[in-house]
Amino acid sequence: MAIQITRPGKNAIILESPVMAASGILGFGDLYRDLIDFEKLGAFVTNPVTYTPWRPAIGNRVVPLPAGTLVHTGIPNPGISKVLAKYRNLWESMPMPVIMHIAATSLEHARKCASRIDAETAIDGIELGLNDDVTWDEVEQMVSATVRNTEKPVLVRLPMNDTLNMGRAAADAGASCLVACAAPRGSARDPLSGQLITGRVYGPLIKPIIVRLVQQLAEQISDIPIIGAGGIHSQQDARDYIEAGAKAVQVDTVTWIRPKLLAYIARDLGGLVLTRAAGALGDEWHPGFGETERKAREEAQRKLDDDSKKTPTGR
Repeated sequence: MAIQITRPGKNAIILESPVMAASGILGFGDLYRDLIDFEKLGAFVTNPVTYTPWRPAIGNRVVPLPAGTLVHTGIPNPGISKVLAKYRNLWESMPMPVIMHIAATSLEHARKCASRIDAETAIDGIELGLNDDVTWDEVEQMVSATVRNTEKPVLVRLPMNDTLNMGRAAADAGASCLVACAAPRGSARDPLSGQLITGRVYGPLIKPIIVRLVQQLAEQISDIPIIGAGGIHSQQDARDYIEAGAKAVQVDTVTWIRPKLLAYIARDLGGLVLTRAAGALGDEWHPGFGETERKAREEAQRKLDDDSKKTPTGR
C-alpha cells in the first residue's frame, strides 16, 4: 500500500505504512531496536536537531498528571554536524524514509540546516518544528527560507495555537506536508521540588482537540497532505485521524509505556490485521495479531514438524 505524504514532486515521500513515531520518541534510531520492529513503520522521524548544540533542561523533566504527562527536555542534541557524522550510516541502512526534525530556533539556522541536509542521501525529508509563539508572517519566512535551500520535501509541524492560519501560511510558503500538531504547552507542579514546571502536555485528552484541527485543515487547505499527531493510544485512535482527513499519523509517548503498540498500530493501518477466525478461543487471539505474526507462527511450526520427522525414534 503506497501512501504519499507530501505534495507531488521528484522527491515526494511515499510510505508503505501510514504510521511513524513522532520526533523525540525513538531517539536517532539507535534506541528501542530490541523492543520495536522498525521495519513495520512507514518512516523514521529523528529527535529534534538544532544547528548548534543545545543542553538538556536542568532538574526534573517529567511531571505526572491525572490524565497524562508533562515533559520538559530542552531539546538536548549535539548540533547538526555531530548528529550527521554519528548517524548517517545508520540512517542509510534503514528500510524506510528518514525525516530529520529541525527545531526552527532562528531563520538563519533553519536556512543553514536545510542546506546541510540537502546534500545528505541518508535523509529523505525535513520536518520543521515551529515555536509555539510564532506569528503567521514568521511562519512564511521560516518555511520559505527552508524550502529555498533544499530540494527535499519540507514537512511543517504546526503549533497548537492558531493552527489553521499557521497551516495556510506554511502551505503558501511551499511546505510539502503539515503535521498537526505539536503537543500543547502547560505548567504543573513538580512533586519533588514543589516548583511549577513548564513543558509539553501529552495524553489521550488532547486527541479529540487535534482530530478536530485535522478535520478543519483537511477541509480548508485541501491541496496539501496532513499528518495527525497527538493522544494516540490505540489502533482506533489512529484510524480516527485517518477518517478525519490525515494521510498518516505520528504516535508519541504511549510508545515509552507500551512499545509494541506502535507496531500493532502500524500493521492495523497498513492493512495487515486479520479478522478473528471463526471458533477461535480467547487465548488464540490478541489485539494486533496480523499477517506477519501468522506467517512467523506457521514457519516456526513447520520447522518443528520437520525436526520431529528427522529425529530418530528411540526403543
